[in-house]
Amino acid sequence: MIRLILGGDKSGKSAHALGLFLAAAAPRRMAAMGRALDFEFRSQINAHRWQRPPEIPVTEPGIELPRFLAAQRPQAGSILVDSLDFWMFACAGQGVADDKARELLDVLAAYAAPDAPEAVLVSVEAGLGPLAADAASRAFLRRLAALNQSVAALAGDVRLVVAGLPLRLKGG
Repeated sequence: MIRLILGGDKSGKSAHALGLFLAAAAPRRMAAMGRALDFEFRSQINAHRWQRPPEIPVTEPGIELPRFLAAQRPQAGSILVDSLDFWMFACAGQGVADDKARELLDVLAAYAAPDAPEAVLVSVEAGLGPLAADAASRAFLRRLAALNQSVAALAGDVRLVVAGLPLRLKGG
């Protein structure tokens, strides 16, 4: 099953996703997508690390997230991906965003099967911010919005987190 956790920046979406992930079946694995390019973001990543149990293996697959997820699927258990927006940003930076998004959706279709491991995916909801002033930012937000919508269509559980409070959008 796929669980998609959406929210704005610093909304509490990662903490909520972590709680769902820790309640899911073992073994647990995590794919961390953010890259610390400045001190503030490095501090945010470190805070996330302190919140996770140290025994959970963390991989940083970069743009190869689809390949990583495909390799993890036969192992059962649960996987947490935090977050799709950073992954999309990395893919866009290398000019492969559309191809990689299609590849990811193909892999995630297998996670939507009833016998599949649980995948908890975190992403920024693209429609919550102001309209971007430049064409490159607008193109990125459109790609991210399309990816979020496609993942939500596959997901059995979709939640929006605002001010640390989750609102269930899909699933029971």
